[in-house]
Amino acid sequence: MKITIETLVNASLAQVWQAWTTPEHITQWNFAIDTWCCPRAENQLVVGGAFNYRMEAKDGSMGFDFCGTYTVVEPQKLIRFNLGDEREVSVAFLPTEQGIKVTETFEAEDENSAEQQRQGWQGILDNFKAHVEAN
Repeated sequence: MKITIETLVNASLAQVWQAWTTPEHITQWNFAIDTWCCPRAENQLVVGGAFNYRMEAKDGSMGFDFCGTYTVVEPQKLIRFNLGDEREVSVAFLPTEQGIKVTETFEAEDENSAEQQRQGWQGILDNFKAHVEAN
């Protein structure tokens, strides 16, 4: 099953792309709720390149690495990657009159409900929007 989430960011395409792909920015938005953080991000944004974002609870009680390998990189347009468990994810960046529409589509995993996954990924995307619009 595939899940799609999206947001509209009031910023330039260049700003949106930079915030999505630059580790200094990624660590500031890549978590779903305020009690979590992203202390480390590594990103090799080329086809065949890898990324690894550390996500953990601020109290240190739990954490995990979110990592994968890029399969498509079209600057300021489209990113596709495979997660470590081989699920596919795509992220599209579309300029509109209202701002940049960021659409993420991902294959659901089996451990959590589809609604939990949608909420978690949407929470991260909402943090992304807030980060870009504040900078």
